[in-house]
Amino acid sequence: MFYLLLIFVILFTFLAIKRLEFSVQLLIFALPAYLIRFNIGPLPSNILEVMIWVVFLVWFFANFSELKANVIESFKRLSGRSADGRIKIDYPFGTELILLVVIGFVAAGVAGFSNAGLGIWKAYFFEPALLYIVVINVFTSPVILSGTQRSEESIIDGQTYHRSFAGAQDDKIKYILWPLCFSALAVSLVAVYQKLTGDLIDNPYWAAAATRRAVSFFGYPNAVGLYLGPLILLFIGWLGYARLVCRAPKKFQVVIASSIALSFIAIVFAKSSGALLGVSAGLAVFCLLANRRARLAIISIAALAAIGCAAIPLARHSVADKILLRDFSGTVRRIGWNDTWQMLSDGRLVFGAGLANFQAAVRPYHQRGFYISDGTPDFWQRLPADAALRARAWQPLEIYLYPHNIFLNFWSELGFAGLLLFIWIIGKYLFVSVQNLKSKIKNQDGQQYYLTLGLMAAMVVVVIHGLVDVPYFKNDLAVMFWLLIAMLAFIDLRNKEVKQSL
Repeated sequence: MFYLLLIFVILFTFLAIKRLEFSVQLLIFALPAYLIRFNIGPLPSNILEVMIWVVFLVWFFANFSELKANVIESFKRLSGRSADGRIKIDYPFGTELILLVVIGFVAAGVAGFSNAGLGIWKAYFFEPALLYIVVINVFTSPVILSGTQRSEESIIDGQTYHRSFAGAQDDKIKYILWPLCFSALAVSLVAVYQKLTGDLIDNPYWAAAATRRAVSFFGYPNAVGLYLGPLILLFIGWLGYARLVCRAPKKFQVVIASSIALSFIAIVFAKSSGALLGVSAGLAVFCLLANRRARLAIISIAALAAIGCAAIPLARHSVADKILLRDFSGTVRRIGWNDTWQMLSDGRLVFGAGLANFQAAVRPYHQRGFYISDGTPDFWQRLPADAALRARAWQPLEIYLYPHNIFLNFWSELGFAGLLLFIWIIGKYLFVSVQNLKSKIKNQDGQQYYLTLGLMAAMVVVVIHGLVDVPYFKNDLAVMFWLLIAMLAFIDLRNKEVKQSL
């Protein structure tokens, strides 16, 4: 195993040195590679982390002189202008990213700088920040980019402007979208195979035909929905752009559409209710803002679904139980949220529990289990006096790694400042999306309205699914979160530069 890993790292490093953009694409495709874990001395690591460090270090040393010059020049800037009179564009969401890394490090300190806490800080905050920097540079700005791309200058009102996102730069988003597309296809195909055969599922309960749930590479079903849910809406926006705007070849459209369909089927086979709810919410937002035909379609579907639920009592009760969290999984989550709130309220409202310290902090407040009705007549009336019934109906509860709510997750891990920062990032992302949807600026490839709308809807999926799950605190999901932000940043920076040039 060691020698296979060593050979892979050597070959990947060689690829990064020769073609950095290809190595970044391979990394994006291989986001689930965090599952291949090993130790570097006493330190735990995984393939994804190694790939991030390789691409960052190759990029850093290849552009060291330019980076050094930019750092020196940044001290000479006055009122947003560098010493040579060119406008210098800062990293989009750069301040937020720095604050998240800093707050995460403080949260590791709250937990006593444990190995687990520092590992989470490195994997979920610091390393995604490194990759974000590389992606922004490799796929956009030629100012500090190794390779053969050329920058452009234009003189407007006597001033020289640097056009780092001109022309074909808009097309760079596809270099992120295609790896994500093939990654989604790989994850989905494995999930479909598992559902059809029962193979490659370690958990006997999920592998059994009657209770089968696909897990793909991840080992548990909800991870399939967490990974594929946002990508479905992203790809729907991409397909709209490819089909309606840039008239992409049919074979490309078929691949994108196949990825959308198979990803949705995989989520259904995983029985991830949270992901289906998130995808439904994201699709509703997308259709309401896309065009008149899509708007009428989604309104009609919603009306028919409402009528069906109203007319069929079983469906009505099932939907109500899901929405009101009265089913088994909903009950587990409500209890977990209550435990978390008690823990936070007892002197941890400001700093939270600290990174990787949630289980230890919430243990004194943990509800050890609850009773589940087995359908016995007068179950709840008989329960107090029937010891055998209590034994059968008792459902013990484990202490999960996180409270399964995206806002409580950030609060418990990063403290109140981390929660506020996360809300700010989501709010800013949605605000920037809406501003770009309103602008409808056109470039040589056509209007990027559908791409922006897909990115916006993808974040809606993250937030809605995050109400009942953990859509950030995992290696692949943290990286994907910042890839969504990077792609939105590409479009926003391009539109701003077009506005400046007009």
